[in-house]
Amino acid sequence: MLQFFARYKFFGIVLFVLSAIIISIIYSILKPEKVLQVYAPHDVDTTLVDSTVQYVRKYHTIANFKLRNQNGKEITEQNYKDKIYVADFFFTTCQTICPIMTGHMKVLQDELKNDPEVLLVSHTVIPETDSVPQLKKYAIQKGVDDAKWNLVTGDKKHIYELARKSYLVAKSDGDGGPYDMIHTENFVLVDKKRRIRGFYEGTNKEEINRLLDDIIVLKQEK
Repeated sequence: MLQFFARYKFFGIVLFVLSAIIISIIYSILKPEKVLQVYAPHDVDTTLVDSTVQYVRKYHTIANFKLRNQNGKEITEQNYKDKIYVADFFFTTCQTICPIMTGHMKVLQDELKNDPEVLLVSHTVIPETDSVPQLKKYAIQKGVDDAKWNLVTGDKKHIYELARKSYLVAKSDGDGGPYDMIHTENFVLVDKKRRIRGFYEGTNKEEINRLLDDIIVLKQEK
């Protein structure tokens, strides 16, 4: 009996290896690849979306924009052409969620520093206070890499429309006061076609890890 098993031991090993390979191939074929959702205003909490676009179910993209960064350079959608990017809204004197969000944006910056395919942008919601010099001071304090991350200011109405009609992350249209827009802690993942592909809680480290994973998924899209 032992001689019988010894004689067929080699064939048994080969059969085991082939079975493992076949099972692995079948699993890879049947396992669906992760695909990120393409978000439209209709998919988002209505309190975060301007009423003029709440009905939109598809084909939603980030609108053209014209703002100034921490160096006084004009920043438009062309600076993000053919790029994946992460966007958020903040203000430099915020003492609650903004410091945490900025810290997590810094984590993203450091993790993605050698990846020219991915950029970052943070919009101030009180541009009358967050001037270019103020943004520059803040950028230096927080270790912002100018080549990777733009802190932007500009016309208040324009920024509010971007928040409510494009990025879908603000709870108020604003009534003219200096702190009238209630921005959320959301980070927004935008693809190379200017479509929203994910929302992430910018104060949650686990959400930042999920965002980094989703960026990898997005980069693999064809």
